[in-house]
Amino acid sequence: MSGYLDSPEKTAEAMRDGHYHTGDLAMRDADGYLTFVGRNDDVFKASDYRISPFELESVLIEHAAVAEAAVIPSPDPVRLAVPKAYITLVAGARPGPELAESIFAHSRQKLAPYKRLRRIEFVTELPKTLSGKIRRVQLRAHEGALRSSGGRGAAEFFEDDFPELRRAITA
Repeated sequence: MSGYLDSPEKTAEAMRDGHYHTGDLAMRDADGYLTFVGRNDDVFKASDYRISPFELESVLIEHAAVAEAAVIPSPDPVRLAVPKAYITLVAGARPGPELAESIFAHSRQKLAPYKRLRRIEFVTELPKTLSGKIRRVQLRAHEGALRSSGGRGAAEFFEDDFPELRRAITA
């Protein structure tokens, strides 16, 4: 690629030091293997920890009822932002409190405490680009409007809705 058409600013940002910078984040382990972490513009901070949506989404789709998931930051008065998942379900699965609790419990088993999902919203479909990529910017805008109005999504559940999850950890 020689640059972005009619955008020298984007070209200068992406083309630095003789290399094209994709904006993808990866980690190299002790054996030299690379693991995709996520897009630089998708990683967010929650309680001053860097959260990769890709890792949380990977855990979510391991749940038998989850078809697709998109994780974004949700504004929070204490933590500034918390991970929230927008989830589509497999055929036959029904959104509701029992399923939300099951998904929260599943993610608690697989993720470090600081990475835990704090909110889940079931949706019939995720907004996507023509090429099939999830439009996180649209989800973030929806989330910002929802939080600023003080409302809740029609099929949204908070981790705090299930106090028995806390008791399960301390027991």
